[in-house]
Amino acid sequence: MPSKPTPKAARRVAAAALTACLALPALPVAAQAQPAARERTWSEEKCARYTKGWSDLVARRGKAGLGPAFIERHEAFLASGCLAQADVCPRSPEELDVANILTILAMNAGTASTFLPFACRR
Repeated sequence: MPSKPTPKAARRVAAAALTACLALPALPVAAQAQPAARERTWSEEKCARYTKGWSDLVARRGKAGLGPAFIERHEAFLASGCLAQADVCPRSPEELDVANILTILAMNAGTASTFLPFACRR
């Protein structure tokens, strides 16, 4: 029958186990449990694509010929996460040109025409 370990021997075993654990390398941050990055919803992705199209277009063409109401309503649409009701009404030839270009860009990016912010109500 095995003999019962002495308290001194038990402390040595515990100290050896602790030393072995402390000697193990720490896990790199990437290997530790991290919350998964949230993927964009399709609505968020459409808005990101549309916002990029607007930004690229303005960078190339500028805002010449675009009235304050057109710009303000369009910026409000973008600020809403592209969820605001369509109320950007192109009135000048330049605004209509921009609306047409953005419509084509949006359709090429896979968004539906109902997504766009352009509507003229009387």
